[in-house]
Amino acid sequence: MHHVYFDHNATSPVAPEVLRSFTAAAAEVYGNASSIHYFGQAAKQRLEAARRQVAARIGCAAQEIVFTSGGTESDNLAIFGIARGKSGAHVITSAIEHPAVLNACARLEREGVAVTYVRVGPAGIVSPGDVGAAIRPSTVLITIMHANNETGAIQPIAEIGALAREAGIAFHSDAVQTAGRIPLRVADLGVSLLSVSGHKFGAPKGIGALYVKKGVALDPILYGGHHERDRRAGTENVPGAVALGAAASLESGWPAIEPLRDRLERAILDRVPHCRVNGSVTHRLPNTTNIRFDGIEGEAMTIALDLRGYGVSSGSACSSGAVEPSHVLLALGLNKEQARSSVRFSLGPGNSAEDVDGLIEAVVESAAHLRRISPAFSDDRVVAHA
Repeated sequence: MHHVYFDHNATSPVAPEVLRSFTAAAAEVYGNASSIHYFGQAAKQRLEAARRQVAARIGCAAQEIVFTSGGTESDNLAIFGIARGKSGAHVITSAIEHPAVLNACARLEREGVAVTYVRVGPAGIVSPGDVGAAIRPSTVLITIMHANNETGAIQPIAEIGALAREAGIAFHSDAVQTAGRIPLRVADLGVSLLSVSGHKFGAPKGIGALYVKKGVALDPILYGGHHERDRRAGTENVPGAVALGAAASLESGWPAIEPLRDRLERAILDRVPHCRVNGSVTHRLPNTTNIRFDGIEGEAMTIALDLRGYGVSSGSACSSGAVEPSHVLLALGLNKEQARSSVRFSLGPGNSAEDVDGLIEAVVESAAHLRRISPAFSDDRVVAHA
């Protein structure tokens, strides 16, 4: 059976040219970048070249890039690096953040830091006015994601950044779903910290970066040597950094995916009764659609499509296995049954029109089959719960 991948928001394939850069660095550049001999300095040169490539992609100075192990570490370093140890301080975030942010904020609360979780409406977009209203004299950090991993909704980061700058508050954005995919300049967004994860745009897993604006004081969360200008201890992952730099240098094919995403979405809405898109259909990533199939468990639809050769998701990969429905969809106002009946389709540059057309047929057939065998499903019942 031919298998086709439609779960790029969970992770993306390593780009062939990035893989070549990674394997060459792993084989040839084996020195420790902190060593002063020839082999160490060769590694240091490759590391700094990669740092410049990542910086160029998001429009910052190379010295403002800290290499990390990925998005979760970047988020944790930003949040704990600013707010940890400041009992009585206040942090603002949103109800739709990634678990890497929400769980870090929950930890801060247990340590005496107050956290405000700004709500969203049905579009899944944070209101800058709500963020502004939540600011207190004790607020030390605002952390709002650039785009949501489940719905694709793009947040008004520039407007929130202006509020943070005016109030003199550090502003972090989890840009894991946008960096390397859509145009992004840190100066335009007004952020002082920004998280990047390589495996979302063609680099391997295990490498990421945190942008730290010059002048922002950041306490480390790892203790050891003086690596990464004392911001992240540990021998640098030079092959991973080289791969991240190579991925950051690629011309992005992600914006061109939007017509295929729209083709998929329109066909499903036209051909499958009682389904609708969750979240904004105007301010979102070009590759993402999150669709609710009333009367069908999202997990059952995911399994049915997998058996037909199509990989999709019934929620965030970082929340898979959770008993509770998606916190993001609940935050949009869906009830638990509706949230559990939703499926995320996230396309990538490798998907073709033929792939999409095959997925459409598989969705139509799977929905009809699952509703036919569901004793709880009826058109009247679905309409009543819509």
